[in-house]
Amino acid sequence: MSRPPRIEPSGDVVARIGSTALALPDAYEEDAWTGIRWRVRSKTFAHVLVAQEGYTSAYRDVTGVTEPTTVLTFRSSGDELSALANAGPPFYQPPWSPTVVGMVLDVDTDWDEVAELVTESYRFCAPLTLRRRLGR
Repeated sequence: MSRPPRIEPSGDVVARIGSTALALPDAYEEDAWTGIRWRVRSKTFAHVLVAQEGYTSAYRDVTGVTEPTTVLTFRSSGDELSALANAGPPFYQPPWSPTVVGMVLDVDTDWDEVAELVTESYRFCAPLTLRRRLGR
């Protein structure tokens, strides 16, 4: 039985996340095994993909949702990590890392919040010299 063709995230979603991510010092964008990811040095600080049937998906495993769903994963820590991991939809916590949080991206997405979360994830992953360039 063959799998359905992989659905990739929309160009609009990639562009919106990329406009924040690529404004960060030394950040770059690359194709991932599915979707697009943004990295600093060799660490991924944001990854957008479409969770769909026929492919392994932490989102589908955690939620049981079967229809194709665009999700963003990013890193977090401390109180923010705890709050997001326990917030419920649109957030979820993949089981493969204690510092990664996922978020469904849909018509109700608050893109200012996404920008803040991507920036904080970058701070989590970037070396101190690059974090200093951001200021506060």
